[in-house]
Amino acid sequence: MVINTKLSFAFLLFSLFFLSVTFSLVVANVDPELQLCKRQCWVHHEFSHRQRRECEQKCEDYHGQKHGVGEGEGEGGGGSRIVLNSDTDPEKQLQQCQKQCERQREQQKEQCRRQCQETYERQRGEEGEEGGGQSGEKDEQGRQQGQGQGQGQEQEQEQGQGQGQEQQEQNPYVFQDQHYTTSLETSEGRIKILQRFHQRSRLLRGLKNYRFVYLEANPQTFVLPAHLDAETVLYVASGRGTLSLVSQGKRESFNINQGDIVRIRAGTTVYMINRDKNKKLRIAKLLQPVALPDEFQPFYGPAGENPESFYRAFSEELLSSALKVEQDRVQRVIKQQNKGVIVKASEQQIQALSQREEAGMFSFPFGSTESKRVFNLLSKEPSISNRYGRLHEADANEFQQLQDIDIAVSYANITKGSMEGPFFNTRATKIAVVVKGEGYIEMACPHVSQQQQQQQGQGQSRGEQGREQQQSASPHYQRLSSPLKRGMLFVAPAGHPLIVVAGNNRNLEIVCFDVNAENNRRESLAGDKNIVNALEKEAKELAFSIPAREVDEVFAKQNEWWFFPGPRGGHAYA
Repeated sequence: MVINTKLSFAFLLFSLFFLSVTFSLVVANVDPELQLCKRQCWVHHEFSHRQRRECEQKCEDYHGQKHGVGEGEGEGGGGSRIVLNSDTDPEKQLQQCQKQCERQREQQKEQCRRQCQETYERQRGEEGEEGGGQSGEKDEQGRQQGQGQGQGQEQEQEQGQGQGQEQQEQNPYVFQDQHYTTSLETSEGRIKILQRFHQRSRLLRGLKNYRFVYLEANPQTFVLPAHLDAETVLYVASGRGTLSLVSQGKRESFNINQGDIVRIRAGTTVYMINRDKNKKLRIAKLLQPVALPDEFQPFYGPAGENPESFYRAFSEELLSSALKVEQDRVQRVIKQQNKGVIVKASEQQIQALSQREEAGMFSFPFGSTESKRVFNLLSKEPSISNRYGRLHEADANEFQQLQDIDIAVSYANITKGSMEGPFFNTRATKIAVVVKGEGYIEMACPHVSQQQQQQQGQGQSRGEQGREQQQSASPHYQRLSSPLKRGMLFVAPAGHPLIVVAGNNRNLEIVCFDVNAENNRRESLAGDKNIVNALEKEAKELAFSIPAREVDEVFAKQNEWWFFPGPRGGHAYA
């Protein structure tokens, strides 16, 4: 009898355990985020068994709150890096998650960061798609307006470098440090990836299939070979290195220096060194994915555990047969590397890799008759130059490697206290990165103003909305301003008038990738060649509703072109 009772009790425990596991699997299958959250509880090696169980419970509590199950408040962020307070915005969740990743072992950091990014992108995607169509756009409007009160009044009161942090956040065309994800990082350098443009704002969905990447490598380091499923245009912002490209079993190597532009075709294996002994190598890259819209991946072959080699994905017997080598020898080779994507190289290794250009081992076609791979933008004569700044430009006419990608690259060096513009591009959308210096921008934008009007109209009656639409038949242009400093990125869409101002302490240097560059024209709105000066007398009087003489007294006075003294330059209105 006692034995039967014990057996029954054991069977009951086993049944409860089986039901618990089954329920957990069902929940996990229903919501992958819950499954990921629980898995992360067991990744933290510093947790005790009890803490891991508590962490799992908090995952379930958070899952219940998110999907309306139960009414308990719970606590966010207590045990797992995914468990966060439900009212925390996704960007703060991402930052907290990445901090937790730093506690992981070195070989697990990369996977942890990738999971953080996937969770962040899924949350942002849910926000953007919720309601669909115009409602997603209204969500973006609410987010922009909710970060500050009275945007119009605030922008009227604040000018230039006096713009505050709230106003920067309200400007959907400006990207700062928090909008980057450090996807790959070692003690010798890092690779930062900018969030998707259209996730920052629906106003940037025209850049949906472009991504921006920034690489920094310490002196005398080696960046491991990899290929991307994306077309790449890179600009060397600072430093000097040697870049090697491998395709069809052949290698091409050449030295790169500040100002160089290189086009790299999708699928080309790339590796490089920083051959300088003191300076960092900094490279800005604009990517155009070819496999999946707005997504790209690096593929590391000559690697190991960190970064993981794609050779390890194949079964050992197949890989052994393909290489005609015993399995254990193959596995030994592809499991050794664990130092990350950017590693320190000895001086002898740097010298050997730097001398390959002179060895004559780099000439091959890459599917093109064009042999020139590098174009130095700074060695080209400026398109525009005066004492207030200079502009260097390269498009497909100057650099044939850009012909089929419809991208142009330019570099503006604005003298301290001076400014570039106002101007606009007719077709191209400008993606601009601050390389050196500081300053600020102002841009005229009709879209942000329209979003504000639409949101304000939600609380009005139909009659009031109708009168509002009649009164606003012509567009209203919102002034969008933001301070600039090194590393910041801003976007100027086609047709949007823009002014870029350098600070008073040093020059402002900016590199720009112009998307949709073919047949683009730069139009000046002030100075010697501005559009108003080209109008007939009658056109000026009809457009401004004042005598043409008064119009000329305003628009015909400036003799300079493109670059001008700034408002703090001392002689702006003399």
